[in-house]
Amino acid sequence: MALGFVRPARPTDAGEIARIQLTTWRTAYRRLFPAHVLANLDEAYLARGWAEAIESPPSARHRVLIAVEQGEAESHVVGFAAAGPADEQALAPEEPPLPDDVAAVTDLLVEPRWGRRGHGSRLLAATVDLWREDSFKAAVAWAYDADEAMRKFLVSTGWEPDGAGRALDVDDMLVPQLRLHVAIDPQAPAAG
Repeated sequence: MALGFVRPARPTDAGEIARIQLTTWRTAYRRLFPAHVLANLDEAYLARGWAEAIESPPSARHRVLIAVEQGEAESHVVGFAAAGPADEQALAPEEPPLPDDVAAVTDLLVEPRWGRRGHGSRLLAATVDLWREDSFKAAVAWAYDADEAMRKFLVSTGWEPDGAGRALDVDDMLVPQLRLHVAIDPQAPAAG
């Protein structure tokens, strides 16, 4: 495990979050999405969206966290997580709204060159701690069918498929996803 920590994202982190998102998608999802779709993603546009999510979240229960790896000479932002109450983006097709006590992970990415160093686990643990504070009782997350690494990671931390599926239309190409869920134990100790 690397030396690192998780903290709430600041508006000045939006550019790094966008860079990590773009780098990760272009690396991890290069066989999942059409090449021209990944090539046309705009880092500045993504950064503006992240700045808005950090500065003006839809509610106090919507949060963006970043993972930082500490080095001898400097520290690096290496990953991020975004989560909040489950909304329409968390639903399967034609599914009714989820209860108010269900949270949803909207993003959880660690830049590939910093992977397998504990950053994803720290991000997820910090997110779950915040869910406990916010009295969530369960959480959901969508994973691409072809993203075996994300599915294995979530399953290794206690998440299970809940039977829901959907397909995202990416430039007339359907990309299948499955949803995983986990119960949140309100009595569990905080991550440390």
